[in-house]
Amino acid sequence: MDDEDGSSLSPEEFVEYCETQAGLLSGRVETMASEADELLDDIDAEIAEIRTRLDDSGTEGDDIDAAAVAELETDLDETRAVVEAKRARMVAFRELADGYVSLAEDLRSDVDDGREAMKRVVRFEADADAPVYFDDRKTVYEAATEGNSDAE
Repeated sequence: MDDEDGSSLSPEEFVEYCETQAGLLSGRVETMASEADELLDDIDAEIAEIRTRLDDSGTEGDDIDAAAVAELETDLDETRAVVEAKRARMVAFRELADGYVSLAEDLRSDVDDGREAMKRVVRFEADADAPVYFDDRKTVYEAATEGNSDAE
């Protein structure tokens, strides 16, 4: 920012910022979805392996290797837990992205002052705990509150 009060920035710059943040979050959701799909493929492979072991043991008259099957089931449960955690993160990232889109629309239609636009962005990011979603970049909230212990 050119100055700390945001007066030199236009509302449109904050609209663009919000749209960029939403785009970045959406990209992260797509990445997480791909990762979840890969994990689901792993789950399918593990289930197929369990079935094969059970079928082989049944048709060959061998004893079922219960320990091996139990280990595969444990791996399966762990993979499912990871998938569920990814799904929860995806929902949170989508909700924040949607919030940024809504904020951008509000700024575009309701705000004609850069300072007011910045205040709304700071308030939104504080309420949404947005900085935790961006480990590789600083949010407007962080920039505005840097060095200010009683921020907002």
